[in-house]
Amino acid sequence: MAKKGDARGVIYLACTECQERNYTTEKNKKNDAQRLELRKFCPRCRGQKLHRETK
Repeated sequence: MAKKGDARGVIYLACTECQERNYTTEKNKKNDAQRLELRKFCPRCRGQKLHRETK
């Protein structure tokens, strides 16, 4: 169970080309207010593509 005032939340990373949500991770929303962008492998596109944080 989450603690009261916990700034961490689950976020989803979606491929910028095919828009498929491939990865889940956590981040501290107080320290990192901007959207997370990482180069990850997309199984649908079959290559390393830019993945961006979605809701």
